[in-house]
Amino acid sequence: MKHHQNALTPPLGWNSWDCYGATVTEAEVKANADYMAKHLKQFGWEYIVVDIQWYEPDAVSSVYHPFVPLDMDTFSRLMPATNRFPSAREGKGFKPLADYVHSLGLKFGIHIMRGIPRQAVHQNQSIKGSNQTARAIAHTNSICPWNTDMYGVDSSKEGAQSYYNSLFDLYAEWGVDFVKVDDIADSKLYGAHIEEIKMIRRAIDQCGRLMVLSLSPGPAQLDHAAVLEENANMWRMTDDFWDLWPPLYDMFDRCYRWSKNVGPGHWPDADMLPLGRIGIRSVDGGASDRYTRFTKDEQRTMMTLWSVFRSPLMIGGELRDNDDFTLELLTNKDLLAINQHGSAARQVYRHNDHVVWCTNGHDDSVYVALFNLTDNVGTVTVTSEQLGLPIDKFNCVEDVWTHDILPQGNYELTASLRPHACQLLKLKQSRGV
Repeated sequence: MKHHQNALTPPLGWNSWDCYGATVTEAEVKANADYMAKHLKQFGWEYIVVDIQWYEPDAVSSVYHPFVPLDMDTFSRLMPATNRFPSAREGKGFKPLADYVHSLGLKFGIHIMRGIPRQAVHQNQSIKGSNQTARAIAHTNSICPWNTDMYGVDSSKEGAQSYYNSLFDLYAEWGVDFVKVDDIADSKLYGAHIEEIKMIRRAIDQCGRLMVLSLSPGPAQLDHAAVLEENANMWRMTDDFWDLWPPLYDMFDRCYRWSKNVGPGHWPDADMLPLGRIGIRSVDGGASDRYTRFTKDEQRTMMTLWSVFRSPLMIGGELRDNDDFTLELLTNKDLLAINQHGSAARQVYRHNDHVVWCTNGHDDSVYVALFNLTDNVGTVTVTSEQLGLPIDKFNCVEDVWTHDILPQGNYELTASLRPHACQLLKLKQSRGV
């Protein structure tokens, strides 16, 4: 599939939602892009994504204002609020901001909601490239239960595909590289919106610009795996993920169930990384301005699972406030190597909430992740037979997080782990041996 030639490895980036909700400004986007270019780009991080309601002038948090006026052009297309994105004035849209991000050697992304603005439908606005109007293509019974901005689009109506084409033609003019579409992979009211997913795929294909297509929210259903792979580059397998242990615990089962659907250009998405300082102007996740509530052990567990599984990695925190520990999490070369280039990842076993995953490195190494998901100190062990490989053929075992070289048994690996902690081991042949 043509779009699978895009995002051949899991996308790595930053998204404004966890720290700024619906309120992020141009200055904040630029500042985080500057940080990424200076501190993270060399490790492969590249996407800067503006999340929801960039078209809402008066947004104040992650709590949406219902039925408020939105910035929109005459063709029913939402436009950046110029009080928040001043470079968008005079109809320039996101092109100046995208140009800035590109000038740093990074890529630019936006969030959109499925459908057509209710405001356009009520005003019966025009659709570019069609003699139909917004009212003619709207599916007014297809609504989002948590946001009032949009009606669904009825794919059977003349002008429906033209509307989506006009959106992505505009985004191509702006220089958009990544589009996160919300209320589409799964809906709390209607399930997956398959026909709108297909219209969006066609719209991207005809616009002449490569764009990563990310579908939200989840949990997407395994029954739809084929159609998701056929149309998207990544899709959420969870609802919004926040910095609490229960959803992280739950993610182990989700990753296990979706592990056979991971591949070049199509990535099940475990959602954003709520690391560093989050909740600055977002009240989602049950708390306001804070540093992540995950313990350091839980942060390493999250990063290890996401990376071995090969989920896309999207940082949620305000990058400028990263401490040394957070930066080390995001720049661990072995961790990013298995996220980007690992192969044959699998859960070896799960027993009494002791979990082991294994994946191949790209340099003839093997990585083994041992997790203790219990609330007590525990010893996690995996044998050569369980792994299906001769442990004794490797003469070096390195702890990926501490970089310590560990003593090695010939037939098993074992770790004594604190509650919610993990150990990620790299098995390799040392030179000169």
